[in-house]
Amino acid sequence: QVQLVESGGGLVQAGGSLRLSCAASGSIFNIKSMGWYRQAPGKRRELVAAITSGGGTNYADSVKGRFTISRDNAKNTVYLQMNSLKPEDTAVYYCNARSTLGVPYWGQGTQVTVSS
Repeated sequence: QVQLVESGGGLVQAGGSLRLSCAASGSIFNIKSMGWYRQAPGKRRELVAAITSGGGTNYADSVKGRFTISRDNAKNTVYLQMNSLKPEDTAVYYCNARSTLGVPYWGQGTQVTVSS
């Protein structure tokens, strides 16, 4: 089993920055990829960024050039650096991990609010 603990959310002004952290524990050797999803009120949960065990990354078109996902293997932690934040980035952000068998794991979510 995999446990995910998120931190780093908060309230920022438009144009500001935040860094989200997600610490993984448990059967981390089974993790194939990790990523960040977000869900705004009235909208479906969407993929923001993902990073594979091999280091490959993918981003939603809406955040390309502004967000960066990274990984610290020694700390079993993934990060989401969010720059040039926009009000439309306001959402609950969830850390996600997928096992090699396709089983998804989710963090508790952290609120990001961007004021205009």
